Amino acid sequence: MTNVPKDIRKAIIEKIKYPELISGIWAEGPKIIIYTRNPAILLEDGDLIRNLAKEIRKRVEVRPDPDVLMDMEEAKKKILEIVPQEADITSINFDPVMGKVIIEARKPGLVIGKKGELVREITSKVRWTPEPIRTPPIESKTIKRIRNMLQTESKERRAILRRIGKLIHREPLDKTSWIRITGLGGFREVGRSAILFQTGSRRGPESRILLDCGINVAHNDPEKAYPYLNAPEVSRFDMLDAVVITHAHLDHSGFVPYLYKYGYDGPVYCTPPTRDLVTLLVMDYLEIIDKSDRGEGNPPYTKKEVKEFIKHCIPLEYGETTDITPEVRLTLHNAGHILGSAIVHLHVGEGLYNVVYTGDFKFGGTRLLESAKYQFPRVETLISESTYGGSEDIQPPRKEAEKELVRTVINTLKRGGKVLVPVMGVGRAQEVMVVLEEYARSKLLEDVTVFLDGMIWEATAIHTAYPNYMRKEIRDLIFQEGMNPFLSEIFEKVEDEERRHEVIEEKGPFVILSTSGMMTGGPVIEYFRELAIDERNTIVFVAYQAEGSLGREVQKGKDVVQIGQREGKGEYVEVKMEVKTIDGFSGHSDRRQLMGYIGKIHPRPERVIFCHGENSKCLDIASSVYKGMRLETRCPQNLETIRLK
Repeated sequence: MTNVPKDIRKAIIEKIKYPELISGIWAEGPKIIIYTRNPAILLEDGDLIRNLAKEIRKRVEVRPDPDVLMDMEEAKKKILEIVPQEADITSINFDPVMGKVIIEARKPGLVIGKKGELVREITSKVRWTPEPIRTPPIESKTIKRIRNMLQTESKERRAILRRIGKLIHREPLDKTSWIRITGLGGFREVGRSAILFQTGSRRGPESRILLDCGINVAHNDPEKAYPYLNAPEVSRFDMLDAVVITHAHLDHSGFVPYLYKYGYDGPVYCTPPTRDLVTLLVMDYLEIIDKSDRGEGNPPYTKKEVKEFIKHCIPLEYGETTDITPEVRLTLHNAGHILGSAIVHLHVGEGLYNVVYTGDFKFGGTRLLESAKYQFPRVETLISESTYGGSEDIQPPRKEAEKELVRTVINTLKRGGKVLVPVMGVGRAQEVMVVLEEYARSKLLEDVTVFLDGMIWEATAIHTAYPNYMRKEIRDLIFQEGMNPFLSEIFEKVEDEERRHEVIEEKGPFVILSTSGMMTGGPVIEYFRELAIDERNTIVFVAYQAEGSLGREVQKGKDVVQIGQREGKGEYVEVKMEVKTIDGFSGHSDRRQLMGYIGKIHPRPERVIFCHGENSKCLDIASSVYKGMRLETRCPQNLETIRLK
């Protein structure tokens, strides 16, 4: 049994010296998997698989036949016998679908051995393919749960991947002759990003790919909160070939599980940290709905659909090109927005057309991340965000913003007040943590305690599990004993509701970082309720506040705001605390960076389509790019379709 086209099978068998070692050839997701009873022999020729992949133009991987894998418990014992104790192994986890054993150790080099000798010995003895990684400084419960679930559901996941593989490697209906996109959310607005990318020929549609599928958390009304998935082109989710997520923030990923509730059974492509962060964020979203009156106990999906998302997710590293339909190849590149955020490059046909979709991106390095990628093999159409696209949306230099934050903290603490910083648990929280830790370490900010509430600690743990996605400076600090900024003694995790109430009652001045960033729910509401009435306190906004959110109302300077309902009546809070907005911490590109990116992107695109920006900002930057760079620009509205070719 196999699901691989005959020409691919033939090329593989002809290329391999020992075809009798092959026990199966399967398309599993975008990869062609060669199963063998003795992977070591096939992998002896270092160029074999690389040359084979070039010849058949597919991603190829050699895996041990499941029948030859040693029992997991026995394999674990054998690995511990082979690897010296000095390696300090902290966990051994098996991935039956991939035939991998993930060995976490504080000294992974000692697991690999001199010139890889221990890795080869492990492969030979247990037949599992070892993947040594460094033990993260902070354990992530989310990552642990995902690994355990994938191990438990390994047979079902393999079946899912083989079904997906068959669809990817199907024969196309005809040569692609048209390409178009339809805005399903996030056009001339911020929130619920969703773009339908379609290709086809005279014989009909070929590929249907959904780029992002988010929720506007600032709205309770489904008409404004959810993307337009009732449009004719997507009315049947089982017709979608793939979903690609640029990053984990809910306005780009929060509605993906809904697809599985109503018929979608296909893959989701994103980076590994995005998969883990999406899982964290959507689970937190469900918990917030459960504890508030917003969803009235009726969330758009359940934990069951989140589990389906995880099982169907196919993680991709930056720069890894892969087929996702018969004539569309996908590559993800660093977007510089948050951990694992990606710019999407879609290549259609054999050089027919190329589209780059930025998602949210930062064209300028931050404390945590490198600047967004701007060089691509080809690009005809650029789809760009325009959050800060207005002519006056100029952010101050990051250093100035950091100094202003520290000045605000010092001034508030001096007058005996408390500083509340609403932050997204992913991205801004870690950026602010690094800044406060550095100033505290250099004694410019003394005797300060920073309480972390909401999902911040768990999100930070996921950050430390993926150091390669962060800039070198922070990566080196994370693994340097005593220098990890996230483990500084100034930070205290708020474990539960009881501790939260204790923090609120404490007299000493301190700083609180809490979710959610736009004050649309989460523990930040409890802190705000109690702290808002004291003029000694300060609330500091360091991230974008969407129209309709509580954060935007407070930011605008309203004296009284509604924070929810109690016993069927609106609950209002008088705002006497100082309200401060500090620009410069955003993970989005400001006006100058947006213009700089479009001017520098290589090769130069034929057109730029703007999304993810309020109406005026979207139109403003589109006009400026057209006049200043002589590029065709468009600002479509939701449900509008544009033919690209």
